[in-house]
Amino acid sequence: MVPISSVATFWTVSLLLVAVPGADWAYAITAGLRHRTVVPAVGGLLIGYVVLTATVAAGVAGLVARSPRSLTALTAAGAVYLVWLGILMLVKPAEQPQGATLATPQSWVRNAIKGLGISALNPKALLLFVALLPQFTTPAGRWPLAVQIVILGLIHIGTCAVVYTSVGAGARVVLRTRPSAARIVVRFSGVAMVGIGVLLVVERFIG
Repeated sequence: MVPISSVATFWTVSLLLVAVPGADWAYAITAGLRHRTVVPAVGGLLIGYVVLTATVAAGVAGLVARSPRSLTALTAAGAVYLVWLGILMLVKPAEQPQGATLATPQSWVRNAIKGLGISALNPKALLLFVALLPQFTTPAGRWPLAVQIVILGLIHIGTCAVVYTSVGAGARVVLRTRPSAARIVVRFSGVAMVGIGVLLVVERFIG
């Protein structure tokens, strides 16, 4: 099994990483401002991390990390997806939470799929999982290495659930009565997503 000390250390590192604003934060904030609940959006983000955890546990991520072409394709897909979502936010910044009261089940699915794409197509998240999770495992432990990785991945996912839900719900509570501030935040989130997408391309293809 995974030593308690390793779990505690990993959780601390995980919390610090999740607390750093990025594309996940931007999407959670936007969902909080535009929709009645952040559950579908955050749920999609978490499903993406479940996929990454399973990928690392299966050992596939190591192959991707060692394959320049695979990583390049993943980077390009993730960057394009983030830029596309960012542009959508900039084009439609005026949508307010009040307008989401008539949200349909289909919109929940779309929100979840968008969240899944943001986290699962993030090459930095993949490499982070590849580099981070194995460091806190014990290869000679009683439990298989894959099981240990899954446990650590679930801890990280649980941390993401708490932080992203708090961020999205907090944005809704604080900004729902301030339409102008809400529009600014949505625009900022859109710019952040476009910027992150561009930086991914620059780092991979130019840096």
